[in-house]
Amino acid sequence: MALDNLAFVASPHEEAQAAFTRLVARYGNADPATARAVVALGGDGLMLQTLHAQLHTGKPIYGMNCGSVGFLMNDYAEDDLPQRIEAAEHTTIHPLRVNVEGTDGERHEALAINEVSMLRETYQAAKLRIVIDGKTRMDELVCDGLLVATPAGSTAYNLSAHGPILPLGAQLLALTPISAFRPRRWRGALLRHDACVRIDVLEASKRPVSAVADHQEFRSIRTASIEEAGDKSLHMLFDRDRNLDERIIAEQFLP
Repeated sequence: MALDNLAFVASPHEEAQAAFTRLVARYGNADPATARAVVALGGDGLMLQTLHAQLHTGKPIYGMNCGSVGFLMNDYAEDDLPQRIEAAEHTTIHPLRVNVEGTDGERHEALAINEVSMLRETYQAAKLRIVIDGKTRMDELVCDGLLVATPAGSTAYNLSAHGPILPLGAQLLALTPISAFRPRRWRGALLRHDACVRIDVLEASKRPVSAVADHQEFRSIRTASIEEAGDKSLHMLFDRDRNLDERIIAEQFLP
């Protein structure tokens, strides 16, 4: 892929803004609508924002870490950037699509690249019913919440909740409880990537629950249906020695 024009976006943090100024002075800054690739300068939060912004364009995204974690980012370096991007490996991922119905009857749809989380809104634990592909698998889970994570998102909130790390090619989703109280020993499940997960909120008026799709939140949910959005593709670019598959494997051997 010959890259002769790049679009740069940056987080508002000082380090990222300084990098943006230097790189634009050196390489120019194309309109994202016509650029061959978008370079995101910041951390994983900015990468998620950029992926959402480019969801309907098919533009490849090359991230460079100017933040803290930077799991989804390449190392920051200013030299030979077009050549690095041209030689980068492509990773295609599919987001999750969630359809929610609120206690007021309102319906909403959103896409999530990392995970969809169901979270309690008050001091009372949530009570959730889990239905997979139309079959009830758990009548009642008492917990702080529950999430469905993609392989790309399995090292984010899912990992913090003690969920499994999923290789990108595994074609699996992680269903992970957050502080499960009953059944206390349930640690979650691995699902096929094309599974349809429905989460029903029990006692929704007494124990309100929010649904969060990456950075979008919907309050007071009655039910949420979650499945892979196979019709949506996101394209990420990684240096060959820092590809996402390698980082997911390496993460599993950290002390």
